[in-house]
Amino acid sequence: MKKFAIFGNPVEHSKSPNMHNNAFKKLGFDGEYFKIHLEDGSKLKETFLSQGLSGANITVPHKEEALKASDYLDDFAKKVGAVNTLVLKNDKLYGYNTDAPGFLKSIEKFRDIKTILILGAGGTVQSTSSILKDAGYEVSILNRSAPRLEKFIEHGFECFTFDNFKPKSFDLIVNMTSAGLKDENLPAPKELLDSVLPNAKAAIDIIYGKDTPFLKLAKSYNLPTADGSEMLIQQGVLAFDYFTEHQFDLNLVEEFMREGLFDS
Repeated sequence: MKKFAIFGNPVEHSKSPNMHNNAFKKLGFDGEYFKIHLEDGSKLKETFLSQGLSGANITVPHKEEALKASDYLDDFAKKVGAVNTLVLKNDKLYGYNTDAPGFLKSIEKFRDIKTILILGAGGTVQSTSSILKDAGYEVSILNRSAPRLEKFIEHGFECFTFDNFKPKSFDLIVNMTSAGLKDENLPAPKELLDSVLPNAKAAIDIIYGKDTPFLKLAKSYNLPTADGSEMLIQQGVLAFDYFTEHQFDLNLVEEFMREGLFDS
């Protein structure tokens, strides 16, 4: 049996095992998928190998450490500097990023979206901002502090901190911080969010399975909203495809992953 896991801190809330294990079972693949709570991201590679894993997904806050742990990177992971999927091949770790294409697919249901404001500047933002820009969206990034924004500015993104933000109209507001995951915090000061949400067409929080304070605030303005469930499924399908060496129909994989997530 091949073993797979998701690394994170926190990771207890993760539904990835439900999705992957349901797909393994329905497709007759001899695999198991479980959670590993990892405090120290620098021990990612060591833990991966000691657990005898064939592959893993990486969630906050270890995506940049996953990049360092990779012996080889695919072109997109190399470009965006963040890895959320590791696969062991010939005793080497191969790093991929399935977050960004998963997110891109997940926003297809929202129409007439051209301008996007992303809250946060972590590993998920690195990958998603790049793929969104390549797909023709105008992306702006808002983060609490300036240092993490430097790499985004270098790549031509419009960036703001809480202190220098100038409100304007954005079609889609996306929370990509961990605010609201383990607490009831907003990802930015309320007065700042109140200055952009009324003019938006939709809001997304990539946290899933919880009506976060950010989503509640967006709903108070009668905005269409979504949590991170669709992104979770779409990135999971792509990771599963890497784990199983492209041997299954992805429409079936998606069906069984969706079933595993929502029936759990």
